[in-house]
Amino acid sequence: MRASLFVTCFNDTLFPGTGRAVVRLLERLGCEVDFPLEQTCCGQMHLNAGYGREGMALAARFARVFEGAEAVVTPSASCAAMLREQLGAGERPPVHELSEFLVDRLGVEDVGAHFPHRVTFHPTCHSLRSLRVGQRPLALLRAVDGIELVELPQEQECCGFGGTFAVKNADVSSAMLADKVRAVLDTGAEVVCAADNSCLMHIGGALSRQRTGVRTMHLAEVLAS
Repeated sequence: MRASLFVTCFNDTLFPGTGRAVVRLLERLGCEVDFPLEQTCCGQMHLNAGYGREGMALAARFARVFEGAEAVVTPSASCAAMLREQLGAGERPPVHELSEFLVDRLGVEDVGAHFPHRVTFHPTCHSLRSLRVGQRPLALLRAVDGIELVELPQEQECCGFGGTFAVKNADVSSAMLADKVRAVLDTGAEVVCAADNSCLMHIGGALSRQRTGVRTMHLAEVLAS
């Protein structure tokens, strides 16, 4: 299968290693991966900030750039949700969050990964409530050789990021983040994993400032290991 990588502007700018991990993973599974160089932001940032016209223009541009793609794969549940919610089925190419693509399109759960660490998984709000990816990420993680996967207490609680929410409602965001960090630390995990680097950046910042020793990793990076 030919998969077109939509890396997202957030990952491209701040977490390029995640995009490289997706490529390694998909190629290991026999996919031919291409990367349209014309890709830019999907428009989510603009829509969240109230710039609807500008956001929709970028979403339409995404559809043109990836027109004709057999499958678009992205390591961002929030961007995948944005495109599905704002563009009709006939207006966009098939957009898949990574775990959806692996489980539903490729039909695999064991991707041949080896990661001998204690890991907990945070289901981000967009993956949980918008895309409803359900147990797909956990099924993939459970199949990783050597992993010790531990349940995150109150896993469905938001981490407090929410894009501009963390800026406009800093006190509330910080209180939500404190609850999430406490839940992560209660697991005794070495690594907290998620399907969105935006949430991991938020959680990871607090873990780092508190010198907890717990690191964050995108799902793609664990599966590519």
